[in-house]
Amino acid sequence: MPLVSIITPSFNQARYLEQTIQSVLGQDHPRIEYIVVDGASTDGSVEIVKKYADKLAWWVSEKDSGQAEAINKGLVRATGEIVAWLNSDDYYLPGTVSAAVKVFDENPDVVLVYGNMLAVDERGNPFNTLTYKQLFLQDLLCFQIIGQPAVFFRRSVLEKAGMLDPTFHFLLDHHLWIRIAGHGKILHVDQTWSAARYHAEAKNRAKAAEFGREAFRVLAWAKSQPKLGEAVRPVERRARASAHRVDARYLLDGGKSWLALKAWGRAFFIHPPTALARLNILVSAFANIIGLGSLRKLFLSVRKKYFMDKAP
Repeated sequence: MPLVSIITPSFNQARYLEQTIQSVLGQDHPRIEYIVVDGASTDGSVEIVKKYADKLAWWVSEKDSGQAEAINKGLVRATGEIVAWLNSDDYYLPGTVSAAVKVFDENPDVVLVYGNMLAVDERGNPFNTLTYKQLFLQDLLCFQIIGQPAVFFRRSVLEKAGMLDPTFHFLLDHHLWIRIAGHGKILHVDQTWSAARYHAEAKNRAKAAEFGREAFRVLAWAKSQPKLGEAVRPVERRARASAHRVDARYLLDGGKSWLALKAWGRAFFIHPPTALARLNILVSAFANIIGLGSLRKLFLSVRKKYFMDKAP
């Protein structure tokens, strides 16, 4: 049985941290090396970590420069053949780690695997299932996003691709997936492995406008790399439009509807099919601008209730 190393970075997430820790320690895979890296929290998180200290391979609570540095601290100490990180407001579903190990065992040429994930609210109530598809390097370069809590990768490919870039704070995971995909095959598994929590303090809402800026940085970086630059060239218009679409999506989440509308328009001007694939961004931004944003909230509320009623 391969050793699986899992790192949880955390900062002032005491409200959710214990569920995250329990979801890892409750996995049925017999060999898990669990590392928790806290950023000097002041909300009681350290007391929660200490409660489980005897079940952890290593933990620390000290100031850091952000999520990437915290995860890198754990990655440096990780000794498992398979590695993942799980943020302190997300959690694994039962059987996730053993399912990922099985996929790696059956596919020795695969360097990264990813499943689907639930979207849950601050109380852990699911309101959507995020179902992904099989992606390739050019898809990642065009900002087809993978749900990070459902990703596992081999430590051997991490040694080739390098650690997380600490200058990225929002698309740090996507930047790493691109580098990993440049070294081997990635594989989607049509199973739901994890839950990602959406709440007001989450980065995707609290600092939504920053995601677009990092998308443009990722694209500029990729074009400057010899191998990735070759992969970008045939899909450059799609990639540029996708960066603007990412910008539009997160601006919308951050309540900046007019800016979101302009970003979507830039995506449409560059590559119409890319923008039209997310026509809902245009509709939602326009509805907010003309004062009909409450209809979108009503729709999301109805969808959430429908999803919860259908859940077992």
